[in-house]
Parts: sequence; C-alpha cells; structure tokens
Amino acid sequence: MAGKIQTLTEEERTHLLPLLSNAQWVEVVGRDAIYKEFIFKDFNQAFGFMSRVALQAEKMDHHPEWFNVYNKVQITLSTHDCGGLSQRDITLATFIDQASLM
Repeated sequence: MAGKIQTLTEEERTHLLPLLSNAQWVEVVGRDAIYKEFIFKDFNQAFGFMSRVALQAEKMDHHPEWFNVYNKVQITLSTHDCGGLSQRDITLATFIDQASLM
C-alpha cells in the first residue's frame, strides 16, 4: 500500500524530535506521542488559536488530542492510523507553533 502512513524511522526521530524538543514539545512517557502546553492572554486568544489549528488539522485530515481551560491549551499529537508518531505529527506541530505566535 503506497498510501499507508508509516511511523517515523529511527533516523527521522534522531533528526526531527530534537528540533521539536527545542520548541518545548516533549515525548509522552509510555506512548509514541508528543505533547505541549500553550498559555495565552485569555480565552479569546486561546480559542482563536484552537480555531486556526482546527482548520489546518481538517485540511490535513489529522486531528490533535487537546484540552482547553480558559487560557490554557494542552495538545498531544500521535497518528492513530499507524499507532505512533508520523511525519503528519511533525508537520502539524510545526504549524501549531507558528499559529501560537499569531
């Protein structure tokens, strides 16, 4: 199957995960996933951020696990189709970081 989503290779992990770690993404213990918490000025900013991410996630057909209380948004990324981290997670994490600065 050419279109099957694959988990990151060890080489990809060695190259890509440190870049995300530098951006404060952390690997989830006991799970092949990454996590980051974002704090905004208020609920309006947090919700705007979530809306931007939701629109991109829908375009990618790759949806985050997230939790929001007032100005805090917690996000976990993992690709359910392959049971772990994939290039989709890296791409979405990069977009999320950019969206958090808008």
